[in-house]
This record gives sequence, C-alpha cells and structure tokens, in this order.
Amino acid sequence: IAHGCNSVLATRLANHLAEWTITEAGFGFDLGAEKFFDIKCRTAGLDPAAVVLVATVRALKMHGGADKKQLTDPDPEAVERGLPNLEKHLESAAHLGKPVVVALNEFATDTEEEIERVRRRCEALGARFARSRHHSDGGAGAVELAKAVIEAGRQPSAPFKPTYPLDAPVKEKVTLVAQKIYGARGVVFSKEAEQDLRLVSKLGFDGLPICVAKTQNSLSDDPALRGRPEDFDIHVRGVTINAGAGFLVVLTGAIMRMPGLPRTPLAFSIDLQGEEIVGLE
Repeated sequence: IAHGCNSVLATRLANHLAEWTITEAGFGFDLGAEKFFDIKCRTAGLDPAAVVLVATVRALKMHGGADKKQLTDPDPEAVERGLPNLEKHLESAAHLGKPVVVALNEFATDTEEEIERVRRRCEALGARFARSRHHSDGGAGAVELAKAVIEAGRQPSAPFKPTYPLDAPVKEKVTLVAQKIYGARGVVFSKEAEQDLRLVSKLGFDGLPICVAKTQNSLSDDPALRGRPEDFDIHVRGVTINAGAGFLVVLTGAIMRMPGLPRTPLAFSIDLQGEEIVGLE
C-alpha cells in the first residue's frame, strides 16, 4: 500500500553516524524489500551490503496449511510444507545480487526439530541462518543474528540489480515484478487500469518506478493462496500517480490502501487507576 520505508534523509544520517545502518522495509520481501531496492535505493543511490529475511515457525506453518488455532502446536511437517514460500523469497532476493541472512524469530512454542527444518533448507539454498530471541532476551538474544549480518555484509558483492529498468513501459515493469518477485504467470489489466495507463503516458509519467499495492498474506493478489502459488495471474484494477513522491501506485486485488482502525480501538480501554495502568491485557 506504500513503499514502507523510512526516509532517505534518515538512512543517510544513520550512515554518517554509525558503522552499520539497519533499516526495515514493511511486510515481506515481495512488498517491502522490492520497493526498498527498486524505489528508495535506486532514487537515493544507496547500495545495501546485505539483506535480512525475517521468518517465524508459525508463519511457515500457516503457509504449510496449518489452522490458525494450531500454529503453536508442534508440527514440523507443516513447517516443511511452508518452506517453499521462504524459498521463493530467497530466490527473489537472489535477483538483486545481495548476500542474504534468514533471521528466525524464535518463540517458546517452537521445537528444535521445526527450527532445524528451517536451518537445513536455508543452508541447502546457500543462505545464512540465525536464530533471534531479541524480543524476549534483549540484545543478548540478537548476537547470533548480528554476527551473521556482519559476516554477510562484509562479503564482496556487485551493485544491486533493479527488477526493471525505469525506461521500460509501465506494463512491462509490473510484469517483471509479478514474474520475478511474486512468481506469477502474467498480469491482467482491467479496463480502468488501461485507462489509467493512457493517462500516465499522456502526462509523461511513464518513467517513474512502480509501487504495487498487494496483499501481504500471499505471493499472489489473493490472500487465501498460501505457500508458493503457481500458475496464477496478478490482477491490476487501477494505476494512480503519486507525482510528489515520484512513483506510480499499481492497485491489485481488493487491497485497501489505508488500513483502518476497528470501530472501538483497544487504546480506548487503557487507563490509569491510581499508580496502575489497566487495559493492556
């Protein structure tokens, strides 16, 4: 729904003030990382040293077909079935030519067998693997990950390779992202999208990078298609011009561009009673 990155100014400031700069791109590699490289890095002249793919056993189980209520139950076979999703993200990262570290956010419900399934697949694919427990153990829980990232970042690599050239037709840009990053068969443009593309061309914005608004729950534009879908098309229903930001927004599926809060946000139940904060459970 957006490029999902911090500002160029913030990244440049961090580069001047620290030995290493760590920055997050929202959602999975298919969304955040692609936009980070093809929009932000290309525009700002940045060339990252390494890529960190964050994974969890629970997410892999979900992509392996496990029921949402059973994601904390031991199920190494569901993890195994979900690994093709991670494998596709690793393949997509390889298109950009940067070393990759898979960071497995480890939780108390994860079993050693489940974790080893992930480790073995990553190593078989040539990716570094690190377990991370920073959310529970603080900095000490991220030491293994930090060492892996530094090792990967010091590995020589050529400048990253964009997914598409800026001077390509907009349809070609969308198709290249869909096929290389999502693994799609092709792209279907609605009549409304075709009209939008004619306007883009008429106004001279063909040379802008694209920002695809797509569900984060699937490599496809259908949130119900888990794992690594095959033989699917991406459906483009519209293209809007963000002239100030400098990119075209490509609308796919039924994705909402502005996520909304529930009718009664949970923040409304948080209060201070005496010296005790209530409503956080």
